[in-house]
Parts: sequence; structure tokens; C-alpha cells
Amino acid sequence: MHTSHFSRRQILAALPGFVFVSSTHAQEHLPQSVTFKGADKFARIVAAAQRGNWRVLPMGQRVSKFALEMKGTPYVGYTLEIDDRVESPSVNFNGLDCWTFFEAALGLARMIEVPRERYTPSDLLREIEWTRYRGGVCRGNYLDRIHYLAEWYFDNAARGDIDDVTKRISPTQRMTGRKIQEMTVLWKGYRYLRKNPSLLTGMRTHELRIAQYPFYYIPKDRARAAEPKIQSGDIIGIVTNHHGAFCSHVGLAYRGDDGVCRFMHASKNYKKVVIDKSISGYLADFKSHAGIIVGRPLPRSEAITDLSVYASKLRKITDS
Repeated sequence: MHTSHFSRRQILAALPGFVFVSSTHAQEHLPQSVTFKGADKFARIVAAAQRGNWRVLPMGQRVSKFALEMKGTPYVGYTLEIDDRVESPSVNFNGLDCWTFFEAALGLARMIEVPRERYTPSDLLREIEWTRYRGGVCRGNYLDRIHYLAEWYFDNAARGDIDDVTKRISPTQRMTGRKIQEMTVLWKGYRYLRKNPSLLTGMRTHELRIAQYPFYYIPKDRARAAEPKIQSGDIIGIVTNHHGAFCSHVGLAYRGDDGVCRFMHASKNYKKVVIDKSISGYLADFKSHAGIIVGRPLPRSEAITDLSVYASKLRKITDS
């Protein structure tokens, strides 16, 4: 078995120009006319949360409440590609893809935890920056962003944003020999990479690093048995059989009045955010789906802002 050892120095080397900050930090490198779409919908959702005092709900329930408010939102791909060169946290409530759907629900649930009379787009963008970018920091560089879902799980687990419960709820299988190369192979489909091919070298460095991660998942034939242990609001990564990445899709677990643990996601097929079949049923519909990983959102108060603690946790969970 291959073992990868990451020293604190190597971890920081993966974060070029890294400056660790708390989640109160915000870096808005582009005007909000570019980075924030659907302010009216944001205001309506937040008003509902304040009326219902969602702030006091357990984190998973909070995430689910916000997710339901986005049900029916049109599916729009590549909504993160907002500029030719400058990277900045962004939100688009007018159109969501699978990543921005779960990310917005999580960001809103984190945001509402801090009591305020009035919440602004900047409050949400601050939370998006914290979870979307490596180490929680965006410096305006496209490579600051976490582009692969597997790395998102590792990095956010190391920073106390999620608890990766995959191994605790089911027997798992390790993925071996997987080529991580989607971004560098399909680079012409991404605006930033197409306009700046010089970024490909740095992107490839990240891909090679991620390919070494000890990636364990719940095989699809074990997903049904795991469903009783999955909670509403859990982040469900769909693991793929194909080379290019560990995961090909992502959504949220949702358990309604019928007790069925369903997959809620921004669906390219349905062209909107939907509550789909049971998680196991959804997996069974696609031969390309190998299984799932499960991240449980943690309260904002659990965020780790100490660099040495973060580096130590990241080394531990990326060392098989």
C-alpha cells in the first residue's frame, strides 16, 4: 500500500503564499455586481430563517432548511467561472450547479449561527470563502480554490467544518490507482484555464498531490445499509468509476416525513434542484456511480483557526 507522508512544510507548500486567518476574514476581489446574483432571493431566504429562528437548530437541520428554500432553482453549469483572471468568492441564487447548491446551503447555515439584526451578501461571501478555498483563504488566484470534491472533504475536515463520517457509518473500500486529471485534461472548458494556460502547471501539481490521498468510500452495494445512519444535511459525494477524479457529483441527504433518506441535488438531468430517489436508488440508476462519501456539517463555532492544529490534522487525515 502506498503511504504518503506530508510534513507541516509540505502542507504549507501546497498553499502558495499561505496566510492563515479566522473565518471572520473576507477577500472580495471583484465587485458584488459580478460575484453576487439573486440578492432578492437571498433576502427572502434569510428573512424566513430569522422568523423561524433557524439559528438554534442543529447544524444538519439548518443546512436542510436552507436547502429546501433553494428547491426548484434552475441548474446552471460553470457559475463559478465569473472572470478571465481574478478569482473571488461568489454566490448565484439564480442558477446553481451541484457544488454551489450544497455550498450555499452550508454557507447560509454557518452565517445564520452568528446573531445579527441584518445579514448582507458580504456575510455569506465570507462563509463561502472559508469553505471553498484551500485553507479558507482566497487571494484572487484561481488555484486558491479547491477544485476537487475529495480535497474539499479533506481540507474542510482538517479545519473543523465537517466531520467525515464515511468510515463510521459503513464498511468502506479504498480507491487505488485513480488518475486525477479532469481539470488539466478538460481545461478548455474552464474560462480561467482557457484564458490562462500557464495555470495548468500549478493545477497539475495539485492533482498529483490529491491522487495520493487515502480515499475511502462506501461502495454502492452497501449504501442502502448505511442510509439509516445518514442524517439530513449530510453532504453526499458521489464516487465515480471513471478516471479523472474521485467524485463526479455531490448533493445533500434529506429525510422527509416518509423516513426515506433521499438525495437532494442540483440535477443536470432535471435541470433544477430536486429531492430525488433514496441515495441507494439514485446510485443504482447510474453504472458510472461507484458509491458515496459522507461529510457531516459541523457548527461554525467548531472551525479551527490555529495553523499548527490545522496542519497537524491535515497531515493526519492525508497519511494512510
